[in-house]
Amino acid sequence: MVAVPDRSSPLPLWAQIADDLRRRLVGGEFEERFPTDEELTRDYDVSRHTVREAVRRLTSDGLLVRQRGRGTSLTNPILEQPLHSLYSLASSMRSQGIEERSEVREATHTTAPAEVVRELGISADSTVVYLERLRFAGAEPIAWDRSWLPTPLADALLTEDLTHGSVYDVLATHGAVRITGGWERIRPLVPSAQERDLLGLSEGVAAFSIERLVLAGETPVEWRRSLIRGDRYSLLAQWPAGTTTPIATEVSPRTTA
Repeated sequence: MVAVPDRSSPLPLWAQIADDLRRRLVGGEFEERFPTDEELTRDYDVSRHTVREAVRRLTSDGLLVRQRGRGTSLTNPILEQPLHSLYSLASSMRSQGIEERSEVREATHTTAPAEVVRELGISADSTVVYLERLRFAGAEPIAWDRSWLPTPLADALLTEDLTHGSVYDVLATHGAVRITGGWERIRPLVPSAQERDLLGLSEGVAAFSIERLVLAGETPVEWRRSLIRGDRYSLLAQWPAGTTTPIATEVSPRTTA
């Protein structure tokens, strides 16, 4: 439904229309076709200039694309990762009104590889819970996650439905494990042909490789390797008010003697 602009509001008409169109976009109203300027002018009872300004703002936000001779169409939303906090792909998609789900490709006990032994600080003969998931944003694959977790802390994951939501929520609810911190290393890379097929990427499109160590207090809980589509993912850096330049930080991986 169209929210008729309030002409007594101090908010400009174009801003009210942009907000309403954004609401309708998130609600999936324009999946088949976005209205023409003429239709929007009639629906909102405003001038064409006002409509064009609203659409221009949504285009600059990356929600729409205008092409000469082809009109206006929707773009796939890009997920933003704040660099100052632990990132949850599931909650990020839900906050943007995108349906999220996971295809669990493998969930089992396995012998810990050397890298996992080092990062989790466990003994070389330890078994861990291995979880491999293909993450979807709507109908499209967006990320490939491989996680290794200490067996005593993560056994609950092997009996739970992991097709929706966050692994950390399951750990908190069924394993009494609450995440308190960690670090990530994010690098761009050129995916292999197999990785492109898995994520539905075209040749020439980059991806992000993410290594993550998650902690509960001082206890390592998860070592994760993720590959995320570069065309659907971006990084957002913020710094405190009053600073004139961004604060540079460097995180070194945790090592175990």
